[in-house]
Amino acid sequence: MAYLNIDINVSKDTKLMLKEVEKFSMEVMRPAGIALDRLSDPADVIQKGSVLWDVFKGFREMDLHLLQIPKSLGGMAGDLDPMAAILMTEQLGYADAGLTISMGVSSLPFNAAAMFPSPVMQKLARDFCEDKTGSLIGCWAITEPDHGSDWSLGGNKPKCGPSVTAVLKGDEYIVNGEKSEWISNGTIATHAMLHVGLYPEKGMDGQGLAIIPLDLPGITRGKPLDKMGQRPLNQGSIIFQDAKIHKKYMAVPNPDFLKATAGRGLANVNGGMGIVFAGLAKAAYDEAYRYARKRVQGGVRLFEHKNIKLKLMQMFTQVEAARANARRMAMYNLANPMSPSVVHAVAAKCLSTETATNVASDAMQIFGGYGLAKEYPIEKMFRDARASMIEDGVNEALAIKATEFM
Repeated sequence: MAYLNIDINVSKDTKLMLKEVEKFSMEVMRPAGIALDRLSDPADVIQKGSVLWDVFKGFREMDLHLLQIPKSLGGMAGDLDPMAAILMTEQLGYADAGLTISMGVSSLPFNAAAMFPSPVMQKLARDFCEDKTGSLIGCWAITEPDHGSDWSLGGNKPKCGPSVTAVLKGDEYIVNGEKSEWISNGTIATHAMLHVGLYPEKGMDGQGLAIIPLDLPGITRGKPLDKMGQRPLNQGSIIFQDAKIHKKYMAVPNPDFLKATAGRGLANVNGGMGIVFAGLAKAAYDEAYRYARKRVQGGVRLFEHKNIKLKLMQMFTQVEAARANARRMAMYNLANPMSPSVVHAVAAKCLSTETATNVASDAMQIFGGYGLAKEYPIEKMFRDARASMIEDGVNEALAIKATEFM
């Protein structure tokens, strides 16, 4: 860390836990992320023996997958100081944003399952809590080839409804359609939190939510997506061809319920992104600061040039604003899980991702030519940050949606 954290007052136990998370993030996640990023074929990222699986295993061994599941099911929800979870997420984003997203998305179906009283859902949550190897991996199957950011804007327009549809026949839903190649963990997930259209005439307002295993007949995967940024984050399509899903997996068959709770989902996902990319923004700043202190240009260290000092101070101000905003939002929403502030969460996502992109770009400028070289991590940080302004909803579309919650 290049500068002091001034506003954190946490217990001795929390500090010890944070030290362990920092050690894991910088000794395991950061080098793994760099190595995976340099693989030319994204299929190699998920091969047996890949360091990706070391990250999954280490994450589970530290019980970081238990933070949002009740203790009655084997989780740790409520055990930690709320600020501890925020700081850990920021630190993981500092190390590698793409891998942090992969780890977080991996928990989503199981965190959701813990909320429903049915035996099949409760067992799924328990099994996940007991998994210390990374054998259970989740994904959030929402985006489709013809539906991305408009998912939150479609409303009751029939033409804007989900392309993946589910029709109830007896005790089974027959599911058809494709979730797009942007599904995080899409080609490696064992389970999905799946959005489907139950009533096409209602558009996006007619959807249901299933939590399903992905080894059912009729479900296939596309190939891993080859993309610019966050390359360690596996993404790929999931295709449904007359897949039969037992109705016990349809956690939310009532579209009205899903519509009423949509704000919580927006707040949770965007709030998490705000914290992760505040961490990446600080990582990019730290790289620029350290480089400026050691690199000599014109006979003196870069840091001695006034324009570099001014630029670093501007970057510092932006980073601290994003971090403070994300933490403030997260603390409020953790204290109000049933009525979180969607507008603050979306604002945090937009501010943090834009700050991370701008600060990483400025850092590349300070590095000069070396900022473009893979010898240093800054060009990777820029690519990872730039992707964040699009993923989980293009910032502009999210901002429009958020105004409905003001």
